[in-house]
Amino acid sequence: MEDGVLKEGFLVKRGHIVHNWKVRWFILRQNTLVYYKLEGGRRVTPPKGRILLDGCTITCPCLEYENRPLLIKLKTQTSTEYFLEACSREERDAWAFEITGAIHAGQPGKVQQLHSLRNSFKLPPHISLHRIVDKMHDSNTGIRSSPNMEQGSTYKKTFLGSSLVDWLISNSFTASRLEAVTLASMLMEENFLRPVGVRSMGAIRSGDLAEQFLDDSTALYTFAESYKKKISPKEEISLSTVELSGTVVKQGYLAKQGHKRKNWKVRRFVLRKDPAFLHYYDPSKEENRPVGGFSLRGSLVSALEDNGVPTGVKGNVQGNLFKVITKDDTHYYIQASSKAERAEWIEAIKKLT
Repeated sequence: MEDGVLKEGFLVKRGHIVHNWKVRWFILRQNTLVYYKLEGGRRVTPPKGRILLDGCTITCPCLEYENRPLLIKLKTQTSTEYFLEACSREERDAWAFEITGAIHAGQPGKVQQLHSLRNSFKLPPHISLHRIVDKMHDSNTGIRSSPNMEQGSTYKKTFLGSSLVDWLISNSFTASRLEAVTLASMLMEENFLRPVGVRSMGAIRSGDLAEQFLDDSTALYTFAESYKKKISPKEEISLSTVELSGTVVKQGYLAKQGHKRKNWKVRRFVLRKDPAFLHYYDPSKEENRPVGGFSLRGSLVSALEDNGVPTGVKGNVQGNLFKVITKDDTHYYIQASSKAERAEWIEAIKKLT
């Protein structure tokens, strides 16, 4: 990293005038968050824009876009709003942590609170959020949804924040109320649950990282509609559900050379095992469906030389490149943002070939 850089990497940004979503390379420093356009695997200077962090407020998680649950919202002193999407919950939280630290650099107490939050409860690896939500839906042992009233309004099929905390503890998913609140926040951040009514929505809008989910008998929540949505057979096209059933091992933004036009575009790559597949998604699109992918069984993966443009690579793209050759001899040219990231991806893929 360059001097003074706290964090850098890809994020997907919503446009100001036309609300489309585009991948940009972000660099965080103590008082600014600068973003660049990328062409041919390189950032284009001067920067596309900069966000002044002095007096900025951050909301994370931001639930304003149902199909984009991994958002961070920044609001500047001049009330300009920026929506930034990360590739995973861990990456989003890492960005939120660093940005919040940069905003509150002059407040040691706040920074210390963030450090303690970062080291808080983590979900055991043998328990998945999907399993918890499935159990919550169980007609016999699940969480009971019912009409609840708040400030004169009745909300159907809701449950209390304190009731969910009780349920998580009684079902042995957590050992304490603090852990249950953290787990409930994860469920909300991953778009399985959503807040309903003034009390719970107010906690989200406050942008306070410490209190997103409320262990409170007046805060209402419900299941997010996205959990109930089913994909129609027409939408599945050629994607086998078996391909997408594996456990996610690694995910992140990488640049990829197209097969036909040979142009380079940033994609969100997701590596799965059992079965071993590497899928890639278009981060500018709302739908969470891969635009491509391939089986890793019998594949070969290798780093490409960093001096000059390697054979098979089009355009003046060089540095941090690697190649995956599938069993049917299809060649994929991919670029990471650093040598370390390239090494991590190659190692992860090799384990599954």
